Amino acid sequence: MTINDRKKRWNSFYNLSSDTKTLALIDCPHPDRPWPYPENMTKRLDWATESYHKQLSNMEWLHDDRIPALNPYTGTELFAAAFGCKVHYSGDNMPFALPMIHNSNELSKVKEPDLFNSCLGDIFELGQRLRQRGGRDAVLHIPDIQSPFDIASLVWDKGDLFMAMMDAPEAVCELIAMTERTLIKFLDAWFKEFGTEYISHYPDYYMHGGVTVSEDEIGAFSPAMFKIFCLPSLNRLSKRYGGIGIHCCAHARHQWNNWCKVDGLRMLNFVQSADVTHEAYRFFANKTPMMHYWCGEGSPDITWAKNYPTDCHVVLSCESIDYKDAIEKCKILREIAAQR
Repeated sequence: MTINDRKKRWNSFYNLSSDTKTLALIDCPHPDRPWPYPENMTKRLDWATESYHKQLSNMEWLHDDRIPALNPYTGTELFAAAFGCKVHYSGDNMPFALPMIHNSNELSKVKEPDLFNSCLGDIFELGQRLRQRGGRDAVLHIPDIQSPFDIASLVWDKGDLFMAMMDAPEAVCELIAMTERTLIKFLDAWFKEFGTEYISHYPDYYMHGGVTVSEDEIGAFSPAMFKIFCLPSLNRLSKRYGGIGIHCCAHARHQWNNWCKVDGLRMLNFVQSADVTHEAYRFFANKTPMMHYWCGEGSPDITWAKNYPTDCHVVLSCESIDYKDAIEKCKILREIAAQR
């Protein structure tokens, strides 16, 4: 399949009434990734370019649904750092932001960043340099986009923030409004510069329009608080960009009904145990396409098909160790798709 053929399959997959119910992604071995530290800019460019060309080469023999893409990857720190948070670089792991404020009285310290006079400008430069290497038609990954609430939870120390959700909700909402405005400015500029076709930060699903975010803190508070502090901004983002894909790695079974209240939900990804994910495939069937971390036990085989209701739209993924393994696993995933 050509890249355009693959895009058509993805676009059909997102239509819950279509017969394209199962997509397959095979993760092939790839070059070791340098840490996304400022001093590693050239290494990151070289890694992303090499990985992109390897994906293009794999298309000649591996007929899965992957769309090759250039990856200007970051950690979760990107937007918090733009607000002024210090970033910790351990030397042997992903960077992360340190909280900037520790109570509602310090909220006045927080200023909305100038888009291009902060680290957000650096990620635009990285994307532009990648596009120069890959060509104007090359698809890019979108950077790691935390939700407005999750960005706020990095800027404001979580231990105090969660208490403030009860004691000073107006202050929490004020900070979320600031992070949402900054996120919108960034996304408007990003889509204008690089187009609205992209691969999500995590996992690797294709989107044409819409936005993708991580919402990872919701396991720590109630469904009622989700409706106050998370749902409004998610719905505004979805309305503005034409849909939304959401990643969540929290233990948040109690929030599942709230996910169904997100307008324009186009993809849902959980990183959870087998039993929880098995239930999720059934709970969200007919509600949204899914690409969860757990697809089945062990290596893929035809029995995986029983994990998903027949009306469920799922992306199945697995890792391969070499050329032969990738071809065999792709064949099995295609057989599962045919059985469904």
